[in-house]
Amino acid sequence: MPSTLPGGTYPLADDFAVTRMGYGAMQLAGPHVFGPPADYDGAVAVLREAVGLGITHIDTSDFYGPHVTNQIIKAALHPYADDLRIVTKVGALRDAEGGWPVALAPEQLRQAVRDNLSNLGVDALDVVNLRVGGFSSPTPGSLAEPFTVLAELRRDGLIKHLGLSTVNAEQLAEAQSIAPVVCVQNFYNIANRADDAFIDSLAEQGIAYVPYFPLGGFTPLQSDTLSQVAARLGATPMSVALAWLLQRSPNILLIPGTSTLEHLRANVAGAALHLPADAVAELDKIAVS
Repeated sequence: MPSTLPGGTYPLADDFAVTRMGYGAMQLAGPHVFGPPADYDGAVAVLREAVGLGITHIDTSDFYGPHVTNQIIKAALHPYADDLRIVTKVGALRDAEGGWPVALAPEQLRQAVRDNLSNLGVDALDVVNLRVGGFSSPTPGSLAEPFTVLAELRRDGLIKHLGLSTVNAEQLAEAQSIAPVVCVQNFYNIANRADDAFIDSLAEQGIAYVPYFPLGGFTPLQSDTLSQVAARLGATPMSVALAWLLQRSPNILLIPGTSTLEHLRANVAGAALHLPADAVAELDKIAVS
């Protein structure tokens, strides 16, 4: 049955499709994505509502918290519905000060996969993204060693599918020479469009593109333009930002995060907004060159 969520579904892999409107679980942890949430029951309620709304794509990582977010997902949703897909990522850790040190050594990656399996309560992870870049842009260089580790875990049956996070086209090609890639998760939004050509290339290959920070990195002028378009359409800036992403390319999947039921419902409803051509043209002009 076709999804009634904005954007419908996308075949993330040959053996399953996900709703293009997903949910990012990062904000379920405490402040600065560290420690437990102030409202544990509220976090559980948000996850259950996301699934209740028909979302079948949840994005997470065991380094959120750390461990906290995955443990909440397990408490809220396990045993998981047959059509629910949980996408996680590895490649970083959290230190005692709340930092995000890189963790790409082979044994660190193996331990990260074991931690995700344990805290999510599954025998195999649906999708594991290897995060290798910086906060908002790729770090050039080979990813062969860490990606080969994940490819070996995939052959062992602990991972079903592999993805990448914060990478460029050259790194994708290198990864594809080692194992299939089903998705790329990079920084992208209306104002920050360095990946435009990359998205189009991925669409041609049948690979999903999952942008993070739909309102991140805007200048005040760009934010003002977005707000003006939103006001003219009787919508919120977030609604416009999400709707623009869905209309940008059919291979784009959304993972907006929130820790409240109100914002979750607003995100789902807002993404259904249809942007007329004149609004799209105006929004396209605010992109960083």
